[in-house]
Amino acid sequence: MRALLVEDEELLRHQVAASLREAGYTVDEAPDGEEALYLGREFSYDVAVMDLGLPKIDGIQVIKTLRGEEKHFPILILTARGHWQERVSGLEAGGDDYLVKPFHTEELIARLNALVRRSAGFSSPVVKAGPISLDTSSHRVTVGEAELDLTSFEYKVLEYLMLHPDEVVSKTVLTEHIYEQDCDRDSNVIEVFIGRLRKKFDAAGGIKPIETLRGRGYRFVAPA
Repeated sequence: MRALLVEDEELLRHQVAASLREAGYTVDEAPDGEEALYLGREFSYDVAVMDLGLPKIDGIQVIKTLRGEEKHFPILILTARGHWQERVSGLEAGGDDYLVKPFHTEELIARLNALVRRSAGFSSPVVKAGPISLDTSSHRVTVGEAELDLTSFEYKVLEYLMLHPDEVVSKTVLTEHIYEQDCDRDSNVIEVFIGRLRKKFDAAGGIKPIETLRGRGYRFVAPA
C-alpha cells in the first residue's frame, strides 16, 4: 500500500516514514502543504497522514483542495494535544480519522491499516477469499492450513489485488503502489512477482486466483 506522509518536523517525519516502511508501506514524504498538494494530485495513494500546521499551505486547506478535486483516499490527521478545534475542522474538511501528538507509531499503523481496509470494503484485518486468508496485520498468507512463504514485494502485490477483488489492475497501477516515487521502476518485474505467486498458489493447493487480461492487467478472483 502506498502512503503519503505530510509532516514539517523533519525528524518526526523520517521516524514515522521508517516505521511505515518497516510495516510494509511504500511512503512518499512531503515537508509542506505545497509539496503535499503536488504529490496528492500527481500520484494515486491508498492512505495519507496529514499534519495540519504546515508551512506554505495549511493541512486543512490541502485536505479541502484534494477532496474538491475528487481525491478520495483516506486521510488521517495529526494534531497537537488540546487542539480539539483543529480536529473538528480537519474532519469537516474531509479527514477520516485523527491522532493526537505525541503518539505511538504502533497505533498510527493500526489506524492506517484500518482506514485502508475500510476504504476497500473490509472490516476485519484478515481478508479471506475461498481458502486464502491474508492477515494485513501480521502479513501472513495461508491457503487452508498451509502458510505461503512470500517476499515483501510478493506480499504487496497480492495484498493490493486481494483488496481490489474482481477489478482489472494494470501493471502500471501495481508498480505505483509498491514502489516509491524516486525508485527506478520496471513494470516487467510485476510479471515476475505474479509468476512467483501463481507457482506458490499452485503448490499450495492447485488454485489459480490471479487472472491475466492480455493488454489490460490482472484480476484477483476468489477460488471456490
